[in-house]
Amino acid sequence: MVRISRAGTVTAVVALVAAALSGCGSLAGTAVPGEIDVRTLAVGDFPVEKFSYPGDAGDYGPILEGIRMSESVVTSDQIDPALKYGRGSKVLPDPATAIDFLANVSEPVLKNRKLVVGYAVSGADRDDPEGQTRPESGATAITVVALRFPDTTAATKAAKELEDADINVSRDNRRLKSDEYPDALVHWRPGIANIGAFLAHDEFVISLFVQRPKADSSDLVSWVDKTLTAQLAQLGRFRPTPIADIADLPVDPENMLSRVVVADRKGQVPDPDKFAVYGRNHLIDSADDQPTRARLLDESGFESAAYADGSSVARVRDPAGAPILVDGFIESAGEAYDPYPAVAGVPGAKCLRLNDEGDPQHQYRFRCFVPYKRYVGVVSSDNETEVEQKTAAQYALLANSL
Repeated sequence: MVRISRAGTVTAVVALVAAALSGCGSLAGTAVPGEIDVRTLAVGDFPVEKFSYPGDAGDYGPILEGIRMSESVVTSDQIDPALKYGRGSKVLPDPATAIDFLANVSEPVLKNRKLVVGYAVSGADRDDPEGQTRPESGATAITVVALRFPDTTAATKAAKELEDADINVSRDNRRLKSDEYPDALVHWRPGIANIGAFLAHDEFVISLFVQRPKADSSDLVSWVDKTLTAQLAQLGRFRPTPIADIADLPVDPENMLSRVVVADRKGQVPDPDKFAVYGRNHLIDSADDQPTRARLLDESGFESAAYADGSSVARVRDPAGAPILVDGFIESAGEAYDPYPAVAGVPGAKCLRLNDEGDPQHQYRFRCFVPYKRYVGVVSSDNETEVEQKTAAQYALLANSL
C-alpha cells in the first residue's frame, strides 16, 4: 500500500504534505465546448488563473540538479525483486545532509572535494517495524547514494578518502575485494552483518551500505556486486548537467509547478520537499510494493510529478492514463481511508476520508484526486470546506492552464 501521511516528498504523490492554505486569487477562464465553465466552481481564495514561475535556478542550481538525480539512482527492487519495500529517497544538497547516509567523519572529505550534490535511496525486503525508522536485524536492506563532484579527479580522490575515513572509524574494520569490481573500495567488520563500499565512476562516487541477515563476507560482497551492476546501468542512462550550466537550469521548464494549486505563488524557490518536479523513480522509492507501483506508472503512462506546498500534479502520456492513475492511487491508500463524496461539479474527482483505523496525528482527514486531460492533481486537508475548495481550484487551474 501507499501511506497517505504528512510526510514530505520523500514519499509518493499520494503521501504529500498538505499545509493549510490561504491567500488571494481570482476566478478566471472561459468554458470550452464539452467542459464545465470553471467560473462556476467554488474555489475560495485559491488563485486559478494561468500562471508561469519565472527565472533560472541561480544559487538553487545544485538543488535542481539533485532533484534531477532522482533518476540516476536505482530503485531497490531493480537490484533484487525481493527488495520491494521502498524506504524513501532524499536529495543531499550539502555535506551536512549527506553525512546522514555516510560516516560523520566523511564531512571534511565532502567539503574539501567540493561535493556538488547527492541523492540517496533505500529499500528492503520487509517493512520497517511499526514505529521504527530502521530495518529489523533479519532484513536485507540496501542504501545507495550517488555523490556528484566537479570532475573525475575529484571523484576518484573522494572515493579513496571516504573509504579511508569510514574504515578508520573502528580498528576492527577490514578491507574486502570484489573480483567483479576490482576498483570498488569495500570494507566490513567481521561478525557484523553489513558492508560498506565506494566506487568512483566518472564525476560520481557511488556509496553503498548493505545489511544482510547473517555476517557472511562472501555473501555481502556478492550483494555489493549485484547492487553496483544495477546502479551503474541506471547511472549510465542519466545525463548530468555540465557544471557551468547548473545555475542556468530552469525552475519550471514545462510549467508543471505552475499547474499545482497553492495559496500564494510569491516566494516559491526550488526545494526538494516543497517545490520540485520529479520523475518515475522518485514515486517508486517510497512505495511499500515497488513492482505494483511501477506497473501503475507504466500502465498510466506516467511522465512526471510536480510538488508545491503540499499539493501535487502528475502528468501522464495521454488522457486515458489519468483515471488509471487516480484509481491506482486510491487502491493503494490502505484500509485507513474510506471513499468520500467528491465535490459536485468537478468531473472525475474522487476523494477519501480517514476512518477510525487511521492516525490523525500523521495522516490527513481528507484527500482528493482531480483528473483533467493528461493531468492528475492531488490535494488534501484536515478541513472539509478547504479540501472541497482546493479540489475545485485544482480543476479550474488545470483547465485554465491548458
